[in-house]
Amino acid sequence: MVKQLLADSQPDIIFHLAAVVGGIGANRECPGKFFYDNLVMGAHLMEEARSAGVEKFVGVGTVCAYPKFTSVPFREVDLWNGYPEETNAPYGLAKKMLLVQGQAYRAQYGFNAIYLLPTNLYGPGDNFDPRSSHVIPALIKKCCDAIESRTGEIVVWGDGTPTREFLYVEDAAEGLVLARENYNKGDPVNLGSGSEISIRDLVTLIAKHTGFTGRIVWDTTQPNGQPRRALDTSRAEREFGFRARTAFHEGLQKTIAWYRQERRLHGEHQL
Repeated sequence: MVKQLLADSQPDIIFHLAAVVGGIGANRECPGKFFYDNLVMGAHLMEEARSAGVEKFVGVGTVCAYPKFTSVPFREVDLWNGYPEETNAPYGLAKKMLLVQGQAYRAQYGFNAIYLLPTNLYGPGDNFDPRSSHVIPALIKKCCDAIESRTGEIVVWGDGTPTREFLYVEDAAEGLVLARENYNKGDPVNLGSGSEISIRDLVTLIAKHTGFTGRIVWDTTQPNGQPRRALDTSRAEREFGFRARTAFHEGLQKTIAWYRQERRLHGEHQL
């Protein structure tokens, strides 16, 4: 199928953004699927792209590829200094193989494959399904559901101490385009906002922007995930001039507004 697609479309450049993804719960439930599907789709697509003579392959990895206890801010040279956080290691390692494959193909075939490491993304169009969503859409939905049902509390996994860095979707798209136009090396490159926030502060901020005023209950029987995540983004700025421009509160407001509009149009059970 991939071979036929490339033969029909004859692309000059491929952005490999496809992935089987989800939050901590989905990763714990389906580690085998997350590993196999992501590994095979990436490896197969890059091989067929090479065989078809595609000029450039932009592989998009994940911050989950970093070791669990990486020093903050995460630098690209730290990528191999340990094992990823256990709940998402199969996914992170599968996506990291795009880097290995790309570097190997560059060395043997002269194939122009680059590898980008975006931090956690968010924005309009995100996945709000509670079975597979990431933390920001999951929390937005929890707050909106609680407001509509007049529930006095929401339950959040963990204890709120982990930190995360988030990149607005429009900034991420700009980073991809800049890398496609200006970066042609085998070294991995972080894409992030350079701003770190704790999950506890994130919940408070989302509650404020959605208007949820009820109680926040922390379920400490559930895992926290990686203790901290924040990227050193200096290589992206140096190599292809990327710097995130969307303030976090602005991006959150846009995301919440989009989600509420979709709920009005389609009903919350359709999202």
